[in-house]
Amino acid sequence: MEAYAKRLKLSWIREHYHEIEGENNQDYLLKLFEMEVQNREERKVNLLLNQAQFPKTGDQPYQWEHIQIPQGIDRETVLRGEFIKEKENLILYGGVGTGKTYLATLIGMNAIHSFGTKVKFFTVASLANKLIEENQKGSLPKLIKQIERLDLLILDELGYIPLHKEGAELLFQVISMCYENKSLVITTNLQFGQWNHVFGDPILTEAVIDRLIHHSHLLVFNGESFRYKESLLQQ
Repeated sequence: MEAYAKRLKLSWIREHYHEIEGENNQDYLLKLFEMEVQNREERKVNLLLNQAQFPKTGDQPYQWEHIQIPQGIDRETVLRGEFIKEKENLILYGGVGTGKTYLATLIGMNAIHSFGTKVKFFTVASLANKLIEENQKGSLPKLIKQIERLDLLILDELGYIPLHKEGAELLFQVISMCYENKSLVITTNLQFGQWNHVFGDPILTEAVIDRLIHHSHLLVFNGESFRYKESLLQQ
């Protein structure tokens, strides 16, 4: 049993076949295969979660009272990542500490658990720096191919740090590649009219916004910083 299970790459069955009992041969085999499939699905989800590189977040229920959700989308569609099937984008706009990163992370994690979605999380600054680094090493095509294989790309904190010219141009290439091919979730504390402070070129900024807002939903986060309120409560 162990030898054949190893050749067939049935790792759970190879290790646990002797622990299962069934009413008959068919019931025994059914239980074995069910557990093998379940184990494979769990390993796949864990691998996708590790590859996504999400930031650490809490596990408290998400509060929606302070978020303005536009027509054409609802909480369930957002949380389950249903918009990813349609290759639509989400832009999460609001002040610092209002829960944008938390919601973006929650969306990505739910999409992995529900659909086996391939997700990657970057801050805008870290992705721009990585693009520059890989371009200088001559390995940019490899990174681009990795992004091409994603279903959802999360870009966090657009607006916190102005980008260098090369980083802005390379980031524009990534956004253009994603346009109508995969979904983007972008968090930002800047209105569209202020994005030129990030990209540094009005023509480039206009081109970025043009590709992002098409097939997009804008969620507006109001209210005070959660972290600020929590620190006041602790005091």
